[in-house]
Amino acid sequence: MSAPAPSPLAIVDAKPLERQGEVLTDPALAFLAELHHRFTPRRDELLARRAERRAEIARTSTLDFLPETAHIRDDPDWRVAPAPPALEDRRVEITGPTDRKMTINALNSGAKVWLADFEDASAPTWANVIGGQLNLIDAYERRIDFTSPEGKSYALRPDDTLATVVTRPRGWHLDERHLRAADGRPVPGALVDFGLYFFHNARRLLARGQGPYFYLSKTESHLEARLWNDVFIFAQDHLGIPQGTIRATVLIETITAAYEMDEILYELRDHASGLNAGRWDYLFSIVKNFRDGGPGFVLPDRNAVTMTAPFMRAYTELLVRTCHKRGAHAIGGMAAFIPSRRDPEVNAVAFDKVKADKDREAGDGFDGSWVAHPDLVPVARASFDAVLGDRPHQKDRLREDVHVTAAELIDIASLDATPTHQGLRNAVQVGIRYIEAWLRGLGAVAIFNLMEDAATAEISRSQIWQWVNAGIVFENGEKATADRVRKVAAEELTAIREEVGEVAFAAGRWSQAHDLLLKVALDENYTEFLTLPAYELLD
Repeated sequence: MSAPAPSPLAIVDAKPLERQGEVLTDPALAFLAELHHRFTPRRDELLARRAERRAEIARTSTLDFLPETAHIRDDPDWRVAPAPPALEDRRVEITGPTDRKMTINALNSGAKVWLADFEDASAPTWANVIGGQLNLIDAYERRIDFTSPEGKSYALRPDDTLATVVTRPRGWHLDERHLRAADGRPVPGALVDFGLYFFHNARRLLARGQGPYFYLSKTESHLEARLWNDVFIFAQDHLGIPQGTIRATVLIETITAAYEMDEILYELRDHASGLNAGRWDYLFSIVKNFRDGGPGFVLPDRNAVTMTAPFMRAYTELLVRTCHKRGAHAIGGMAAFIPSRRDPEVNAVAFDKVKADKDREAGDGFDGSWVAHPDLVPVARASFDAVLGDRPHQKDRLREDVHVTAAELIDIASLDATPTHQGLRNAVQVGIRYIEAWLRGLGAVAIFNLMEDAATAEISRSQIWQWVNAGIVFENGEKATADRVRKVAAEELTAIREEVGEVAFAAGRWSQAHDLLLKVALDENYTEFLTLPAYELLD
């Protein structure tokens, strides 16, 4: 006797949105219910496994490549599936949330790929979750346009000039509280974002000569990649889509995943497209996992940890070698600079830094890289054009000269830089400003000429936590204490009030942001993700 069909999902505590019914159709909800029924129990087991692994790191203060999967790493013969034509050339990728204006601008940007982000660059309000899905559907149907309050109009360019969309669902740890099963449990946000996009667009994309492509975020192990692979297999079978149509690029943005890159590609090998080397989330993961590892794991100011730091080069070079050995794309990190319309000197300095960063990545063997603003697309493209020429990638560069040990990936102590009091102040400034915008529904926020997302806030509050708990003494003689952090936060809140004015301050969520930053930065028990308590405050 077959098992009973999963109960329909209930929409709870959410005001109905215009056109919501176009996304949350009965068949789409039934598909989400099936995904939830089949895969949420395993998701829960894997989240519990994260906690167990973190406890082991706390006990040993080390990590190593997994002995039980050595046969996968040592096997020279296996490869991931060949890239589909739409993902063959990825030399420049632009990232951003799925609001209507960004959808048009990103597709028109001249980048090869747009990372359409439901995760770190999107605060998961109900309007953002459902509106983002609608915007992507409208883009594929070419019925999307936008007019700004100033009267500027935005419309799509011809199809053959548009970026290929790679959608990033939320990480496994985040739930969607507005969609609940019959037992009252929320559906994981990852399954909501993936499921709705796949259900509505898989056939549309096939008709365009493309496919449903995804970035997988916050992955911590090959077992989590295996879960995604099983989701893909089921989803394709369930909707009658050919197996292997889905392609996934995994962000290696956790320290544990850096030790399992081969295994992650292996688990996804029929659906894998590549790996990406992040920065802020990667550093956040190091602090989170080694927060009680002693002075050798204390990171300096975040801006002092560049991609040329020895342990970061070990990570990125290992990623390139691993990808190319397996026939996968290696995608580099983010250029987050936001050009200023009023300060050409700032732009010139920043563009030089972006060029140097992209030159380094292209020279190291990466096949492409990320930017946050359309003005940076030609800068990054020039760096990769200079190395690639007419070739779509450089997977033939196997980087057999690279030999990375387990110890080199966590050799934080090799850094010369140390935490500074200005670094503390910057972490507080950015943390408050970002969280305040997030609570208003904005996930991608320009702060001090940089496009910041949730990863920025995570590393900022984590560094404050680490410095206080390590008793760091700054160069000015001040010690990192809870009282010192509270004093700096109070000063910054006062400065923000003066900067924005009383009316804007009262209309914003500045006090809530200040309080939440202090909570996640100073609580004795470290909060795994600040977006979890922040989500409880999100309208």
